[in-house]
Amino acid sequence: MSIDFLNREHGLHIAGGWQPSDGGGRLDVINPATGAVISTIADASPADVDRAVAAARAAFERNDWASLLPNARGQLLWRIAEAIEAHAEEFARLECLDNGKPLLAARRGDVPGAADTFRYFAGWCTKITGQTMQVSRPGQTFAYTMREPLGVVAAIVPWNFPLLMAAWKLAPALAAGCTVVLKPAEDTSLTALRLAEVMADCGLPAGVVNVVTGRGATVGATLTRHPDVNKVAFTGSTLVGKEIIGAAAGNLKKLTLELGGKSPTLILPDADLAKAIPAAAMGIFHNAGQVCAAGSRLYVHEKVFDQVAEGIIQRARALRSGPGEVPTTDLGPLVSQRHRERVHGYVESGQREGAQLLTGGARGQGEGFFYEPTILTGTTSGMSIVREEIFGPVLVAERFGDLDEAVERANDSDFGLSATVWTTNLGLAHGLARRLEAGTIRVNTGGGTDPNQPFGGTKQSGWGREFGEEGLLEYMQTKSVLMTL
Repeated sequence: MSIDFLNREHGLHIAGGWQPSDGGGRLDVINPATGAVISTIADASPADVDRAVAAARAAFERNDWASLLPNARGQLLWRIAEAIEAHAEEFARLECLDNGKPLLAARRGDVPGAADTFRYFAGWCTKITGQTMQVSRPGQTFAYTMREPLGVVAAIVPWNFPLLMAAWKLAPALAAGCTVVLKPAEDTSLTALRLAEVMADCGLPAGVVNVVTGRGATVGATLTRHPDVNKVAFTGSTLVGKEIIGAAAGNLKKLTLELGGKSPTLILPDADLAKAIPAAAMGIFHNAGQVCAAGSRLYVHEKVFDQVAEGIIQRARALRSGPGEVPTTDLGPLVSQRHRERVHGYVESGQREGAQLLTGGARGQGEGFFYEPTILTGTTSGMSIVREEIFGPVLVAERFGDLDEAVERANDSDFGLSATVWTTNLGLAHGLARRLEAGTIRVNTGGGTDPNQPFGGTKQSGWGREFGEEGLLEYMQTKSVLMTL
């Protein structure tokens, strides 16, 4: 990775060029593994957002992107995928320094996942279709529909998977023919800025993608209520998602909201524990628990509870915490000091309410924002550690005897993003897949997503879907045409 990139005075990517923020505000970029300042980014103002939206609107009205031949648009998205792979090590190191995650995880997960997402949606550019239909009208008529891009998209992405989440929003929006203003999280903006350069080098027309860094309360809020934005695609907390719903009411923006989760894992007595135990541990401790679909609630049949709990405890204690660039690191830091205190507050609250600590429960050593992998039991359904998204390496584990009781407890949540079942009885698994209230059900497998399978939540875990044809159509609208011949 070029040290020059970190040492730049990063600006805002608007209309194909780099511009300073209006007023010159700057935000420090902190390495969460050390607490040290490694760079700075522009702290954009509402006036900067206006300029970025105007650039995206002008690019959309020029129609040189949406009207580009579908195969040419697909070829450009494919080139972006190849360019991400060509710069894979740089992207991985930036993600490691900016977010804190292990370098190996960024190399194997985030970066190839971002490239795969662009490559997948490149294929959709040539497969966007309408329909013809019969209508009950007198005379000869011809009725059909066409799919059209929504227009200007505000893409607001979180800090847990910065590059990957940017790809999740950008790739389908661009495949649909939309233009975008991308707002990365203020804690982790570096890979978004580098991606803007890469996309421009690939030939993306000026103004089609604009990147505006800054505070959510300023940049995000201005984007979500902006009258010239047609859609908001947001990944983040349910609280902020509800604020976006209110802000979008002014011009009835279309929304895709991938929000919080409190995902249950059910381990049945016939489960293959040699696979279930490590998967359940990885399901909560991967990325230091900073995953929307993390398996943060564990329900284990009483016959195997002690064995499962002991297995996960051993794995938690064996995880090696440290800076992401250290090859032996398994668990990186939390993203910020502020977030670490939030996570620790939940753990302390749970213990005050009567939960039993099985392992962890303390801040890590050193200058970084580390937190010990934590497991609690003896919880009740009303505790905040059971009901609220903690977004850290904190697992609540409970036993059950009756399967109906386990399903009821799993569904007793305001969230419904994901659920996991471990059993060798696939007939039973199919039935549980119907009964569990979640947008994604995993059976005998760990986490992860695939671009060809829709992903999203029910209840307060969000609106709409990412990925697949459904994910593409979130960025399009249907126009009906009726013609008398």
